Amino acid sequence: MSDALPADAPSAADVAAAAQRLAGRVKRTPLHCSQQVDERVGARVLFKCENLQRVGAFKFRGATNALLRLSPEQRARGVVSWSSGNHAQALARASREQGVAATIVMPQDAPAIKLAATRGYGAEVVLYDRQTAVREEIGRQLAAERGLTIVPPYDHPDVIAGQGTVAWELAEQAGHLDLLLVPCGGGGLLSGCALAAKARLPGCRVVGVEPAAADDATRSFKSGELTKVHEPDTICDGARTPSLGRYTFPLVRRNVDDMVTVDDDAVRAALRFLLERLKLVIEPTGALAYAALHSGAVQAKGQRVGVVISGGNVDVAALGELLGG
Repeated sequence: MSDALPADAPSAADVAAAAQRLAGRVKRTPLHCSQQVDERVGARVLFKCENLQRVGAFKFRGATNALLRLSPEQRARGVVSWSSGNHAQALARASREQGVAATIVMPQDAPAIKLAATRGYGAEVVLYDRQTAVREEIGRQLAAERGLTIVPPYDHPDVIAGQGTVAWELAEQAGHLDLLLVPCGGGGLLSGCALAAKARLPGCRVVGVEPAAADDATRSFKSGELTKVHEPDTICDGARTPSLGRYTFPLVRRNVDDMVTVDDDAVRAALRFLLERLKLVIEPTGALAYAALHSGAVQAKGQRVGVVISGGNVDVAALGELLGG
């Protein structure tokens, strides 16, 4: 895949428009800070708590923005997508609120809390086996058979613009930042936040953070060649996407300053610290950005740092095992 930017790729102006469109429809999530964190990393750290967003993740922003951009005909026919969990819940709830039927393709081993929530919001869930089927193919087949509009989990201009409102808000709340750390799976959140940061936070470096076992975006960013990692073995289920996409690949290449990785042990340590010291319940993918600081993979001494906590939909019953006992 080329890293040429598609003609209809989103811009900072699209993020600004999405911010206006979403006003009153999504939560303006709070910033959280901690003297313990600041002392540990030697920086002023401001957490953007999207774990407190509706449906517990930033995905509600992109899903809502994409649905609001549909034509009346598309809304009447319904939408389809695929997701391991957070986009599924977000699209399901946003669709229910806007009176649009939603069908979501989800893996059989998706976290139980995310399957239950998606069904609870009224969406039809179509399960598949990660080992024998390709979710995108199932979604496209359903779209063709039923006349549904595809709302992808990350690689779509309206979804990316909606996700970018996380950093758009953060800039309004935090003022100047030297560094912005953002989790990366398929790159929708990272792409949108980088667009917003370059427009609203002059001089701010944007760094994406991936699981070490799912480092496709990091390798793609550094090599300029799209790299895929299929079904990576990581506790960060929201970052198991095989690669960046048609839009997110060039946007990350153009607007992100660096990419780093952290292993699952670093994520566990960050999760435990945030839960015990800051009382924040976060899912593994949501802790990626802070894990980079906590582990020392990113040094930010003396800087003002924004850290995006992307979601909090962790299976509480499995939390002890997830944290290592």
